[in-house]
Amino acid sequence: MQVPGSRFIEQNPYLCHRIFTGNGMEHTIEKLVSTLTRQSFGPQEAENVLLEQYKQYAEACAKIDAGILILSDFRTHTCYTYAGTAGARLGIPWSGTTFESAFEDHLFSRIHPEDLKERHLLELNYFNYQKGVPVHLRRNFNTWCRLRIKDAQGNYRLVIHRTCYVGNHANGSVWLALCFYTPVAEETGRKGFDGKIVNNQTGEVVLDSLSRTYDTKGLTQRELEILRLIARGKGSKEIAAELRIALYTVYRHRQNIIQKLQTANTTEAVRIAAIIGVI
Repeated sequence: MQVPGSRFIEQNPYLCHRIFTGNGMEHTIEKLVSTLTRQSFGPQEAENVLLEQYKQYAEACAKIDAGILILSDFRTHTCYTYAGTAGARLGIPWSGTTFESAFEDHLFSRIHPEDLKERHLLELNYFNYQKGVPVHLRRNFNTWCRLRIKDAQGNYRLVIHRTCYVGNHANGSVWLALCFYTPVAEETGRKGFDGKIVNNQTGEVVLDSLSRTYDTKGLTQRELEILRLIARGKGSKEIAAELRIALYTVYRHRQNIIQKLQTANTTEAVRIAAIIGVI
């Protein structure tokens, strides 16, 4: 199903949240992929040496931790998979395999759809958070969440999932990421998610429940108000008249919304906000 446009929004304002949520998975992963792989990468000294070091580290950790580790290279859009004994139980036979994608699509297809969307939204928040952290301190922070993932028999198993950005280019672009999938003891009735960003040096939870706050992070109440009016199909002149503000002010708020949500236009901003549930 194609994501509805502004005319559909205007005609069916109360259906949009349900429809956008149904399409949210595809749009969220597209947003995540474009955010990380379309960064500007400059020359990096000793890049191949660092990559090989992290590949060796990931392979060793997978064996020790018995879990699954993914090393993602956002510059070349490649990922490397390493699986310990948990890989066999989950039906993941690809240890030491290179995939032509920076994201572990071969694992994503096994994750419960509800948890997968939350995981992608959590990483978008993590990326934005890391942009405000000095490059040399970025490895001090990682994401943490629970995911349900299918095993070889098609039954959902609970894993702890962590993402850590371990390599950055000199210009600040995120280059390498490590994703950890560690099985835990079965907990009856336990669902995913409980996503958070953690300072792994202190154990402090920096930000919690991020997947529900991405859309409002940095947005003022007026900007949220205008975003909701845009979602109802209102044009800038109508918004200015309804809120009794200058047309120029509406334009300025629209540009602020686009900039803060890192979208190409307000239509995309509406999609993000609808996926997460504030409009």
